[in-house]
Amino acid sequence: MILLYRNKVDSTGEITFSDFLCFSVQVRTNQFVYKPLEKYTPKQQEIHDKIKSMKDSGMSYRQITEYLNQNNITTHTGKRWGETGNSVYSVLKRHKERIDRIAYRDKKYEPVWSIMNIMKEID
Repeated sequence: MILLYRNKVDSTGEITFSDFLCFSVQVRTNQFVYKPLEKYTPKQQEIHDKIKSMKDSGMSYRQITEYLNQNNITTHTGKRWGETGNSVYSVLKRHKERIDRIAYRDKKYEPVWSIMNIMKEID
């Protein structure tokens, strides 16, 4: 709660306070929700873009996996792609989750102000 007041000086030179303005402000942020997100490496971004374009062209996850393994395109950690297509699916899923987390973290909220009340000091 924030208190703003008006002061006055009495006949003895002493400062007294009267007429308090009371209100509160609520501010919301998501900046503390997630630890800092690591940047995608250029290789991770390149792999994601390739998989995304292949999926958008109508290929299944298993077909994409076969293509990547046949062309010696490894995961960002240097491993072969799993035969079931789950690892290819995970690349797209994790990218979408990351984008959603960034959007949530960066969402802006308007401050919420309470009703302002003037309270008088009782002498």
